[in-house]
Amino acid sequence: MTRSALPRIALLALIWGSAFLWIKLADRGFSAVEVTLARLALGAAVLFIIVRVRREAVPRSGWLWAHIAVAALFANAVPYLLFAVAEQTVDSSTAGIINATTPLWTVVLALAVRHQKSVTSWQAAGLITGFAGAVLIFTPWHTAGGLLSAGGLECLAASISYAVSAQTPHVTTEDVAAIAVLGIIGTGLAYVLNYQIITSEGATVASTVTYLLPVVAIVLGVLVLGETITMITLAGIALVLAGVALTRRRVKPASGDHRVE
Repeated sequence: MTRSALPRIALLALIWGSAFLWIKLADRGFSAVEVTLARLALGAAVLFIIVRVRREAVPRSGWLWAHIAVAALFANAVPYLLFAVAEQTVDSSTAGIINATTPLWTVVLALAVRHQKSVTSWQAAGLITGFAGAVLIFTPWHTAGGLLSAGGLECLAASISYAVSAQTPHVTTEDVAAIAVLGIIGTGLAYVLNYQIITSEGATVASTVTYLLPVVAIVLGVLVLGETITMITLAGIALVLAGVALTRRRVKPASGDHRVE
């Protein structure tokens, strides 16, 4: 990792980690659908402006646009909507923590569709550790806020993909500002920054932001919204992040032996 990568990763973590706060604030005045549409529209507008300023070519292949549409559905529209719905009933910090399970689900889905045929011992240990942490976060033995709660399931569905609710509109300046920040900075500019890091540092370095998002979400949730975090929840997120780290370890042959990187 180069010296210039660290501040960019920290900035990206701050932007994406704070998105759960902005969703929570925007939910107070807009419906989940309105939050999602505004976020996507503002983000797309930012990207369009950047493309025009850079004079970059817009893809013309219909097949490529079909791929982009499918990717946008599962990487943007569906999870954005589910998180907006979920945060009507769960804390922003909880949503940020659950989002950290995404890499674990990636391994599970890769196995399910046979994109990955087997798991290493490190990945198996990571999956067990990570999902044990998710159980601690959900505390299913507490029925009020456990795994079977609607908000918890919606957050899980959002992280896996990565019931539209209607609210009576009561829009304030705070609500509008939250959506503007979420769409312009948290979606449009964040994606530009993310792909800049991937281009210059590689996907592995860029993925380290995963470990910072829940930290930012927890700190902002506590400081701004007065949310509470229990020791059990902190233990759970520690296990989830440890599991993510283990699933990303690679075993490669070196001089006839196997070593762990």
